[in-house]
Amino acid sequence: MKIRAAFVRALRATWYLVAGLRTVLPALLGVCLLPLALLLAFGVPGLPWVAGRIRVLTNIERRRAAQVLGHPIREPSMPRPLNAYQQYFSLMRSSAVWRDIAWMVFHAFFGLIVAIVSVEMWLAIPWDLALPFWWWTLPPGTLGAIAQIYTWPQAIVYPVATAAGITVVQLWLQPRLARFQAWYAERLLGPTRRTELAARVESLTETRAQALEAHGAELRRIERDLHDGTQAQLVGAALRLGLADQTFDADPEGARKLVLDARSGIEDALSELRTVIRGIHPPILSDRGLAGAVRALAAGRPMPVTVEIPDPDRRCPAAVEAAAYFVVAEALTNVAKHSGARHAIVTLGHSGPYLTIRIRDDGRGGADPTRGSGLAGIRRRVAALDGVTRIDSRSDGSGTTVEVELPCGV
Repeated sequence: MKIRAAFVRALRATWYLVAGLRTVLPALLGVCLLPLALLLAFGVPGLPWVAGRIRVLTNIERRRAAQVLGHPIREPSMPRPLNAYQQYFSLMRSSAVWRDIAWMVFHAFFGLIVAIVSVEMWLAIPWDLALPFWWWTLPPGTLGAIAQIYTWPQAIVYPVATAAGITVVQLWLQPRLARFQAWYAERLLGPTRRTELAARVESLTETRAQALEAHGAELRRIERDLHDGTQAQLVGAALRLGLADQTFDADPEGARKLVLDARSGIEDALSELRTVIRGIHPPILSDRGLAGAVRALAAGRPMPVTVEIPDPDRRCPAAVEAAAYFVVAEALTNVAKHSGARHAIVTLGHSGPYLTIRIRDDGRGGADPTRGSGLAGIRRRVAALDGVTRIDSRSDGSGTTVEVELPCGV
């Protein structure tokens, strides 16, 4: 079985190397035309076109190399300046562009050589095994396997030994050549540490700006709720109590009614205040944890909601649990209002250091984050914690899936 598995690996590696001609041949053509391309690139409109064509080719290789690496190669970002001249000089200074060119030059020759040699070595095995059947038709000593053949024993032993040696070499070499080809693709076509840090800084700048915007919007909402709700109720209660104090001696029954109205207003104000507090940090999270809070959310929906929490006792920081709670609440609200779903499933789990939240429904689909504040609000809240939001909502009646990953820190 091990020998069979080794053969399968070697043949797959050979196929990977041969399939590399899909990018090798265009790269070889690009190398032949590289002087003309660079001459064209010195024109301001020409460089973006040349860099774009090379990027199309390197993207094909990134997807192909992922088959061997087991993980995708991330595409380095291209400069996006404001005008053509800025784009020209940005591309000239971009290390990603020059690394793409370096890969193209190296891959054009190395990829072509290994593809041809790999196939030739496999074809050499049946060639050597067939030598005993026809070597005698030629003058002695004119054929060479590992040595000149003069006798029948040599004609049998030498080709068989050569074929066995080539087979062993192929079983060992082919997977390593394939891994090497994928390795240099990752090294040259993947983002460098510097570009990763720059992209990370840009991402953090954007998420922090979104977090500040969301925080400001939340503060304005709280202020509006307190001003229009709680404060108005308390002012009304204070006025009623003042009137009751003034009319108590002359009209005790009227004063009593004003006091009762004031008490009712104070109760309404307390209810409004509790609503505002729940909008900041739901008390149920402190009382029952995230698992209990999500089950309570699911129980209050107009359609059946299944909750799946494999590890309900594992806790995350309070800010993460609050964000997860609001994600589930907003997603279920959208399901109830817009999807027409008959059933929804909420799944909470831990994947390494991340808390994963998935909300699926069997509604009509077609949800667009750009056309409403609900899904956009989920994205902003998750991005503020360096999380990831994925939304799959095709307009074919297959429902909507909202998947969120939040760094849990445990």
